[in-house]
Amino acid sequence: MSARWPAFIAAPLALSLPAAHATVYLSVEQAQQSLFAGASFTPADLGRRERVWRVSQGGWFIVDQVLGKHELITYALGIDPQGRARGIEILEYRESHGGEVRDASWRAQFSGKGAADPLQLDHDIRNISGATLSCRHITDGVKRLLKLYESELRQR
Repeated sequence: MSARWPAFIAAPLALSLPAAHATVYLSVEQAQQSLFAGASFTPADLGRRERVWRVSQGGWFIVDQVLGKHELITYALGIDPQGRARGIEILEYRESHGGEVRDASWRAQFSGKGAADPLQLDHDIRNISGATLSCRHITDGVKRLLKLYESELRQR
């Protein structure tokens, strides 16, 4: 009986722990070339958590993380020289559901948006059923990065 006891105690724990799920879609370098083909990138140290690069063709490339439902989503935003979103790429998605935020048609909604645009889920950015928190947090993150451009990067 004592040989079974540890397995009996551990069984409920094994059933209640969520399975780790992480998918790496792009490296930073791949995302840079996807958003700014042929460009070179110079790191800019802003003393913030976001990783920021100046793009040789003009504009900025920023890697950031937002919380999905339970796990972090790593994404990149390309900003053109006029301060508008050139595009976003999902680099790493760790949630078990909601990976549809990687769909090109959903990400394309951000192109051309600037800090003055609403960037609100269900207003100018459509929601994806089953991925609401990921959609909301990525949308909020992009808005925050566009404001970062206005406040800190535009003058550089």
